[in-house]
Amino acid sequence: MSQRHSDSALEDKLLECRFHSELRLDTQGNPAAGLPMVREALQTRDKAAFQLDDPGPPSSEDTERRAVVLSTQSAAALKMGTEQLIPRSLAVSSKAKAPARHQSFGAAVLSKEAARRPPRLTAAPSFSLDDMDMDTGPGGTLTRNLRNQSYRAAMKGLGVPGSQGAPVHLSPKLQALAEESSQPPARCPAKNKRTLGRKRAHKGSFKDDPRLYQEIRERGLNTSQESDDDLLDEPCSPQGTRKAAAPIVVKSYRPPQVTWSQLPEVVESGILDTLPAEERKRQEAIFEILTSEFSYQHSLGILVAEFLQSRELRATMTQTEHHHLFSNILDVLGASRRFFEDLERRHKAQVCVEDISDILEEHAEKHFHPYVAYCSNEVYQQRALQKLTSSSAAFREVLREIEQRPACGGLPLISFLILPMQRVTRLPLLTDTLCVKTQGHPERYKAASCALKAISKLVKRCNEGAHKMERTEQMYTLHTQLDFGKVKSLPLISASRWLLKRGELSLVEEAGLFRKLGSRPTCYLFLFNDVLVVTKKKSEDSFTVQDYAQVEHVQVRKLEAWEPCLPGGGRSSSVPHPFRLTLLHNSEGRQESLLLSSDSASDRARWITALTHRERQGQGPTNKGDLLQVEVTRAYLAKQVDEITLQQADVVLILQQEDGWLYGERLRDGETGWFPEDFGRCITSQVAVQGNVRRMERLRVETDV
Repeated sequence: MSQRHSDSALEDKLLECRFHSELRLDTQGNPAAGLPMVREALQTRDKAAFQLDDPGPPSSEDTERRAVVLSTQSAAALKMGTEQLIPRSLAVSSKAKAPARHQSFGAAVLSKEAARRPPRLTAAPSFSLDDMDMDTGPGGTLTRNLRNQSYRAAMKGLGVPGSQGAPVHLSPKLQALAEESSQPPARCPAKNKRTLGRKRAHKGSFKDDPRLYQEIRERGLNTSQESDDDLLDEPCSPQGTRKAAAPIVVKSYRPPQVTWSQLPEVVESGILDTLPAEERKRQEAIFEILTSEFSYQHSLGILVAEFLQSRELRATMTQTEHHHLFSNILDVLGASRRFFEDLERRHKAQVCVEDISDILEEHAEKHFHPYVAYCSNEVYQQRALQKLTSSSAAFREVLREIEQRPACGGLPLISFLILPMQRVTRLPLLTDTLCVKTQGHPERYKAASCALKAISKLVKRCNEGAHKMERTEQMYTLHTQLDFGKVKSLPLISASRWLLKRGELSLVEEAGLFRKLGSRPTCYLFLFNDVLVVTKKKSEDSFTVQDYAQVEHVQVRKLEAWEPCLPGGGRSSSVPHPFRLTLLHNSEGRQESLLLSSDSASDRARWITALTHRERQGQGPTNKGDLLQVEVTRAYLAKQVDEITLQQADVVLILQQEDGWLYGERLRDGETGWFPEDFGRCITSQVAVQGNVRRMERLRVETDV
């Protein structure tokens, strides 16, 4: 037992000797003479923390000798290299978060990349002393109210006597740590506008984690002419909330994950510190065309790999149906790949891209012709999809299994099939944004305008191809279904004739006061752009013509339930939604009047709108900025000829509203039609409304649309 105690005592003696030797202390535990002293000796008092001795009034000689020495330049720091003591109040415990789904691969591995590099200090452009609540103390003392800031921010509050405003040079061996506060304070985004896009550094390529094109919304499609960068100029409220007059935000959209300002090559080049704001916005517009084309190409690849090349899906249809369903989508994908390769080559050649207008114009004129063929096949594509969905259980089962695969993101087949139409109609708006950003440079603006005209002509050809194929097919079908019988025959097939609306209506008889509502006779109307044909329906594909008249000889009037001309007039009539149709000059040259009734108020409004389309073409409102505007939140596929097919982010000028339906003009091309009101949201910002009208007028003047 005594031996163990003696051994323990001997070990304590040896440890104490070694401790004194390493720290160069004397036998009393004080520093040996000759060591540099960086601060005065501390005195311990009862019930008090460490306090500095009162040195008395300092002389100039003492002040020079007792200059403040930072912990980073102390003897211990210089000897040990990377280890030093800092106040506990300045330390923040941070825990890295798992990357969310919307983060790119590069953002997730940023900290790992930084750890593998040689330690170095980087600038913190997003940090501003103006944003901090601090009390400036005398030189050489730590300031207050910096507990929630980083260590580097706190050290900026230190000053060395005699060097006011001079930066504090930290040891090059220290490595800055990124900190994340649990609840960051709301700040005004306009303060650090020059650092936009540099706070979330992205490593790697924007191609690491592509999104489906159906899930993104390009900034160039904003409902106002302001980009996201322009919105930063607006002052924010103290609560940090978006003001009510800001442009509408569609929650179902997600912006592209990487901007040009966040690219590592752009950040490392330092060009953002000297690049003018307008040029940076132009570079963002160029880069957005590149990234959105890659996202579009990615979605097309899924359409080909998962749907087109599926043997199980092909087995559920004929070869003709398969061709109608997918058309020349492989040619469209090839055109997109060549377009993206040219854009990417230009992007890799220069940090600041000079221009891409020549690429846009060349591909629109020479390489985008597959889009015209694909859009022309739209009528057959829709018919094939509707037929297979309604009549083939095997097709529905296989299609459901494919749509539920992770690669498809739970999106339906139709959302992939309409991608080429969606992309080709967005390109003019993206190019128009490029034109706006180059107005200060005449040569670039001229090149961008030429590219815009070329792309607009392409869209016009696509629309004309789709309409021509649809109208021709309709007229040949109706020619076989209409039987003129005893009525003078009308040459129905014509290149300048197309169908505006068709449907069945109830025919109200003046003397049929006691006739039951369900037993009323009906008539089936075919309204073309130049003639109205009244028929009697014999079967689903057979109609007997009873009369017809030229559209200019047709009058229509909406009737109310209390009007005396209706059965039970003068009191509540049993005729729902009536209107009177008058043929001033029918097939026999006489005047005929028909009292008709529709099933709903919206159906009556749609018939009256279609029958008066010629009268309204020459009118139009004096100021379209006074009309309601709607931004489409999800795509709508027209089901009747008087409806309009809409893509996400389309803006529609509302001309009429009735019973849950909206009739409007699509701003990008002037097409009109009806659509359900729950497919869009009203734009309440007058700035956005006026900006949309100006963009519509400029597009139609510059592109002759």
